[in-house]
Order: sequence, then structure tokens, then C-alpha cells
Amino acid sequence: MKVGLFIPCYVDQFYPQVAIATLQLLEKFGCTVEFPLNQTCCGQPMANAGFAYLTKGCDNNFIKNFTGYEYIVCPSGSCVLHVKEHLHGDNEPASAAVRNNVYELTEFLTDVLKVETINASFPHRVGMHTSCHGQRMLHLSSMSEKVEKPFSKAEQLLSHVKGLELLKTKRVDECCGFGGTFCVTEEAVSVSMGQDRVDEHLDNNIEYIVGGDMSCLMHLEGILKRKKSSVKVKHIAEILNAQ
Repeated sequence: MKVGLFIPCYVDQFYPQVAIATLQLLEKFGCTVEFPLNQTCCGQPMANAGFAYLTKGCDNNFIKNFTGYEYIVCPSGSCVLHVKEHLHGDNEPASAAVRNNVYELTEFLTDVLKVETINASFPHRVGMHTSCHGQRMLHLSSMSEKVEKPFSKAEQLLSHVKGLELLKTKRVDECCGFGGTFCVTEEAVSVSMGQDRVDEHLDNNIEYIVGGDMSCLMHLEGILKRKKSSVKVKHIAEILNAQ
């Protein structure tokens, strides 16, 4: 199975260990993984700021880099959603092929690879942060406002990790307040929402907050550091890859 590894720009710059963990995890499950070296930003920040019409260069570059891969996998739900919904280059058939072949990491592991066992160990108390894009748009987990059988692809994977104790907050799908450019344009509201999320996790006496989007975790990490908390953040790829 040939996989093109799509790494968001902020992960590449600030959290390269997440990219490495994603690569190693996919290889453990038998994937042949390639990292197109000329990939850049997918264009989401411009689109979020209202300048979607300026993303054509990003779109064409993305399509050029990832055309021909059977699967494109990314450890970020928000970036995957942007590609799925907004990628439109000069060659529409090529654009459609890329849009249809891109997957968020936990989605790929559960739905494509059908992972049922994971050789990983992480003996710590962990709180799960569910990001809005992944939950409400990619359907990576159930939503509390809908009457449906509860599910979470991330929690399904974490349940196989030896020693991990997962503790849930009262409001399991509450937004952390990051929201891309929202945290810049509405800083006070964003911080308040993040503090609420962090406080609920701290009430559970956790050691780590885990999630599938480093953007949300970066926001929560900043709040934790300002609180001088010992709690750390981890991307789910790092935990699933832990020995």
C-alpha cells in the first residue's frame, strides 16, 4: 500500500516528532510511505482568513506533489478537511482524485487498515481532546447533540495501548477555542474557551492531553504553560507509536 505523507506546515516547523511518529506508525502497519519534499502549506490559513481565492498556487502545488498516491495520510483533521472541501486546481480531475484519496490518520488506521491490535505502551493518565473539524465534519467521533451510538476512532485505537488510562471530561466535545485565525481575531474568547477545556482535564488529575490535531493541542499547551502546569500534550501518533 503506497502512502503519500501529508505533514501540515506547523507540524513540520514546531512538532517534527509528530511527523516522525506518523511515518513510523504507518510503516509498522506495512505501508510504503513517501514524503513529497516540495509540499508546502495546503492553503487553509488563507481560506480561514477569507482569502480562499488566493490559494490557487497552494492547490496546484499540493496536487502536483500528491497525484498518483493510492492514499494520502495526514495527522491533522482540519488540514484534511480543507483539502477534501476546498482543493480546486487547474486540473479538476486531478483535484478530485486527491480530494477523494486524503485521510486523517486515525480514520486511515481504523477504516482502511482495519487496525485491531497495537503494540504500544503508555502507562499514564490521559485526557482526550476531540477537535471540532474531525468530529463534526470528518465524523471521527460521535456528537453529543445527536442521538446516536457513541463512538470515537481515536479512543478505539487508544484502548489497545498498554497501561493507558483514559479519563473523560464532562463535556467531551467542547471546542478548545483555537479555531485557526479565530484565536488571533478573538483572542480573549479563544483563551477563555481554552482555559475551560484545560480546567476540566485538570479536574481529572491527568498527566497528558492527547488529540489528533497539534493546532488545538498547541493552543492548550500554551494555556498549560501559563498555568505552570506539569501536564503535557501529545499527538495520538506519538502514543500509538510509543514502546
